[in-house]
Formats: sequence, C-alpha cells, structure tokens
Amino acid sequence: MSNVQPLGGQLSLAGRHALVCGASAGIGRASALALASLGASVTALARRAEALHALLPQLRDAGASDAHAVAADQEDRAGLEAMVTALIVTRGPVHVLINNTGGPPGGAALDAEPAQFERALGRILLSAQLLVRLCLPGMRDTRFGRIVNILSTSVREPIPNLAVGNTVRAAMGGWTKTLANELPPGVTINNILPGYTSTERLAELAQATAARTGRPLADVEADWKREIPEGRFAEPSEIGNVVAFLCSPAAAYIRGVSLAVDGGRMRGI
Repeated sequence: MSNVQPLGGQLSLAGRHALVCGASAGIGRASALALASLGASVTALARRAEALHALLPQLRDAGASDAHAVAADQEDRAGLEAMVTALIVTRGPVHVLINNTGGPPGGAALDAEPAQFERALGRILLSAQLLVRLCLPGMRDTRFGRIVNILSTSVREPIPNLAVGNTVRAAMGGWTKTLANELPPGVTINNILPGYTSTERLAELAQATAARTGRPLADVEADWKREIPEGRFAEPSEIGNVVAFLCSPAAAYIRGVSLAVDGGRMRGI
C-alpha cells in the first residue's frame, strides 16, 4: 500500500502558531497572509501598531484560525524578549517563525561607521538569535518547527552601494547554516533570498540611486528590470507563497537552504 500523501494535505498549517516579524508591509505582510491561507494562527509583529491592526481582519479573511498583533521594535531586544515571552505564555508555543526586518541604509563600505554595522547586526541577526531561543522550546516539545529568514540575494552576490546590508545578510547566511546542523529533527531553518520586489524598501533604494546618479527614476527601474530574465519586479505575494511552502509539512526535508526567488537575476549556479 502506498504511503504517498496528497500534496494538498501536506500544506495545511492548521493548529500551528506563526510569528511573522516585519508584518506591517511588504514581504512580511505577504508572508503573514500566505501562512493564514494555510490555516495557521498568525501573530503579526512590527513597529507600526495601526498597520498591524488593519491587517488582522485581512488575516482572518485569508483563512487564519486566529490573528493577533504585537507592536515591537526589533532593535529593542529587551522589550522584544518581554513581549514574545508573554505571547508564548498567553497564546501557546510558536511553531513557525519568520525573521524579517527592514534593511539598513545604503552606502559604500569605506564610508560606513562601525556603529552602522553594530546597529544592523543588532536589529537583524541578534534579534533573530533571540527569537529562535525563545521559540525553540515549543518547537522541540511539539516536534514541529519552521524558521524562515527573509534575507537578500546579496548573501551570494553583494549588491553595489549596500555595504552594511551585504555584510549583515551574509552573516545571517552563515548563522542559518550553523543552526541547521544544531536544531533537532523536525525543526528546520531556511533562508529566502528575494530579488527586486515591489516594496517600500525597493522604492526607497530606487529613489536614492536616482538621486545619487542624477538619472531619472524610470531609467533606474528600467535598468534593474533588464537584469531580470522574467523582465519585471516580483510581487510580495510571490515571495510570501514560497515562505508558506517552506513552513508547511510538505517541506519537512528542506533544511539549511538559501533559496533565491529572484526571477533568474543571479548568474551563479
């Protein structure tokens, strides 16, 4: 008798609790909605409380078994720890953790002050380490855990004029691969490397590039699109759907991978 299960049944996250960081906009918001569509209970975390509370009914409409908001700043790790500890006490273990936060300002490496690297490492890497340690006991006890980090293609190919971001994202890549060998069976960790995606962050980078080079914004965006075999920027939902798949039972054997979702822009194999 075949032990193959239909794929649809392996995508459900019913009975699972997902904590999505940076959920107020962009890829974080899209990831929260995609996880909701698989039936997860979703806690959306970000700094902007008003945007989070506007998201809650959309999460329920998308299929979330429950939806909750936590307004927290990932740079304030003491406050973050207190809020997530309270969340676990009141709402139960976190089975799915999406580490996602905005990138640091652009600039050349030679122009960056040490404090810029320290701030970015704190917000991106150290907050992720803290959250993994807080959520892991519940994942271990239930023998189900999914950790997905939203990073950048700069993990593999540094992006010009994003020196601090390149450095910290690469550090996250090494951290992820190390944890993949330490986490218990049933608890996986993977990275998503988005390419150019239609978000507030991309709009800011395009405007900064146009200002720095003196070129029209439309020309900057057109040049970027020419680098992409698909010929367009990604929609946040396209990234969110891949995040949701990696969090599903169907992806149980994917571990320690950095998956580019970039329309084919990166040239390396």
